[in-house]
This record gives sequence, C-alpha cells and structure tokens, in this order.
Amino acid sequence: MIDRYSRKKMKSIWDEDSTFDIWLQIEIATCQAWAETGLISKSDIEKIKKAKFNKKSYDNWFSETKHDLVSFTRAVGESLGDEKRWIHHGLTSNDVKDTALSLQLVKSLEIIDEDIKKLKNSIKKRAIEFKNTPCIGRSHGIHAEPMSFGLKLALWWDELNRHEKRIHQLRSVISVGKISGPVGSHASIPPLIEEKVCKYLGLKPAPVSNQIIQRDRHADCIQKLSLICSSIEKFATEIRALQRTEIAEVQEPFGTKGFVSTGSSSMPHKRNPELSERICGLARIVRSNSITALENIPLWHERDISHSSSERIIFPDSFLATDYIIDTFEKIISKMNVFPKKMYENLDKGGGIIFSERIMLALVEKGISRDQAYKTIQKHALDSVDNSKNFREEIQKEKLINDNFTKNELSSLFDYSYYLRFTNEIFSRLKF
Repeated sequence: MIDRYSRKKMKSIWDEDSTFDIWLQIEIATCQAWAETGLISKSDIEKIKKAKFNKKSYDNWFSETKHDLVSFTRAVGESLGDEKRWIHHGLTSNDVKDTALSLQLVKSLEIIDEDIKKLKNSIKKRAIEFKNTPCIGRSHGIHAEPMSFGLKLALWWDELNRHEKRIHQLRSVISVGKISGPVGSHASIPPLIEEKVCKYLGLKPAPVSNQIIQRDRHADCIQKLSLICSSIEKFATEIRALQRTEIAEVQEPFGTKGFVSTGSSSMPHKRNPELSERICGLARIVRSNSITALENIPLWHERDISHSSSERIIFPDSFLATDYIIDTFEKIISKMNVFPKKMYENLDKGGGIIFSERIMLALVEKGISRDQAYKTIQKHALDSVDNSKNFREEIQKEKLINDNFTKNELSSLFDYSYYLRFTNEIFSRLKF
C-alpha cells in the first residue's frame, strides 16, 4: 500500500525489518525450547540469545540462493560461532514464516479493534446529538417517510458493533502457531517444542498442520476485513449522496486543518466528498483481496507456494487499507457538518406528500377500505408530483377527506414528531 494510504503504526507491523525481527524471535524461541530439553547447552543458548540479523548480509545471500529463509538463517549465523548450527534446528521455512504471520495478524487485529472502538464512539456521539432531528428517509432514492437523522447513525453504530464482535472471534482463529517441521509430522521437532515456542509467543499450537497453517484461517481474516470495509463504504456512500448539491444535508469536513481545502483544479466553488469517495475506492481493493485469500485455500498436497506471492501483497495491503478506511471515516463523522435546516426544507418538498401513508391509515381507521383509501391518496399524491402542486392543499379538496376529518384532525396528521415517537425506545435497545 502506498504511503498516502498507510498509517505509521500499522505500517510498522508489516515492514520488512519488523518481519525479520519476528523471524529472529521465533528462531531464538525454538532454540530456547530445545535448550530446556537439554539438547542445546546453557553456554550455547546464552550466545544464541544475542544473535543478530544483518540485512546487508541477507541481501548478499539472497542474490545467491533466492530463498528468503535460507538467506536469513545464514545471515543470522554470521553473528554466531559454532552454536549457529542450532539455528533452524528441526524447522521448515513455514514454521517460522507462518508463525510470524500469525503474530503480525494478531497485532494488526488489535489496531483494527482500537479503530472500530474509536469510530463507534464518534458515531454514538453524533447519533445522540441528532436523535431528535427529523430528516427524510429514502427508499430507491425517492422520498419515503420522515425519520430521525440520529437513528440513521445509530444503525451504523449497531453494524460496527457486530464487526467488533467478529474481530474478537477472529483472534482465536488466527492466534495459532506451527512448529511441526516438514509436512507437519513433528518427526524432526517434537510437539513439546511447539507447545513451548507458542507459549513464549502468546499463541496456541494449531492442533494439526501439514507444512503450513491452513489458509481457511487467513481467508476468514481477510473476509472479515472485507465486511468492515464494505459496511464503511456503505456509510461513506450515504455521506456522498447526502452531500449532493440537490440534497445538501451533510458535508464532509473541508478547509480545516488536516482536511482537503481545494475541491477542483478548475472550479473554485467545488467542495467534493473526496474522503468518502476515497474510502469507496479502497474498500474495493480489500474485497478483491478476499477473493485471492479464498483461492489460496486449495493447495497441492501438503503445500505448494502458489499462495506465498499473493499473500505478500494482500495481507499488508488489506490491513493498511482497512486501518486507513476506519480512521478516515472517523474523521468524517466527528467533523462533518450537519444541516438540520436543509433537512426540514427537503422534508417539505412536495407540500406534505410524505404524509400520504399516515393519511391513508387514518382513513382506514375511520372505516374506509384500504383499497379505496390507497387509490384516493395515490391519485392526489401523483398529481401533486407530476404537476408541481401542493399535496396538503390538494388533499383538502377531496370529498372523502372532508367527510371523515375535521380541519384540526387533518392538520394533526401533518406532524413530523409522529415519526420520531419511538426513537428513544429504539435507542434504548442499543445499550449505548
């Protein structure tokens, strides 16, 4: 992922230096486990604990071997004496690489969990702020009925709450190590060593493995990141739609410190929903990576390397993008401008046409058949839309309405608060 969409903390987990540090940690931990069984002497293990990795040496070895783990162990061995023979003892490459990947995934998930909590808190604050602010609800992009703008945001909070639970569940799936040797038989390295190494690292051993940790675990991880990004893309799409000139109910932060201050190279008036659009674009990357992760599950026999090249891209890119997406949307939510006055203006478009269902139901409650009530109200509603008439004024000319309602009764039906009367009860379900 390019630096523009990478945050420092997440990037540090996936950079090459960090990966090599974890590899060395695993190699030393394995030697420590062997030492506890008596295979490696106390004097040797003390020297091994001080082993160093030299990147320049690694690069020289890699130019010759084209094998990362072989080059790595040789580079580490150069910092040791005869005790270097114990480095990588009984291990196969993916004992180190897959266990290291698990540690990187666990650390990355901790950041994602923190990100989600922060975003949830920001959404919660704005949801409560606008709990009693009416806006028009839309279905198919068309005005439907009034609703609470805070309720729209509360819906997002609830969705993120599910994602937070998924991340917690995912930790147990991904927090496994594999120190089982070639094809996972433990022939060259006993299960006891695996148990000790995993305990040092804060992981649990995969109950059974072949030469790799099975990729259904990793696909599960990328799938859950895809779900998070897809939800936030949905939220961002709503922000984009509500910022349209014709709607103008909300606006991304613009022109303040840390935010976009130029919308167009040619049109000075432009204030575009650029941050939300950026989120939508990056979410597509993460979703596409989830397909690759699924395709990495079926490998030949006990392993092949077809998954390796793509994983070098999809794991860091997916976590960096997800981290960036969540953080960016949190900034949008916490700083966005909301325009209740414009919401009221949009509610009044059509001269009260959004109250059509309530009037229809009131007719039914007066004893009119639903079919007759629907057709009568629909006739006036469509006429108001097609001919730019005021629905409220037109409906007062209808005999069926005048026969069943007094002026005060009819007027009371055009009340926005009616649509917000259960908002507090819905909020109470969320247990904010």
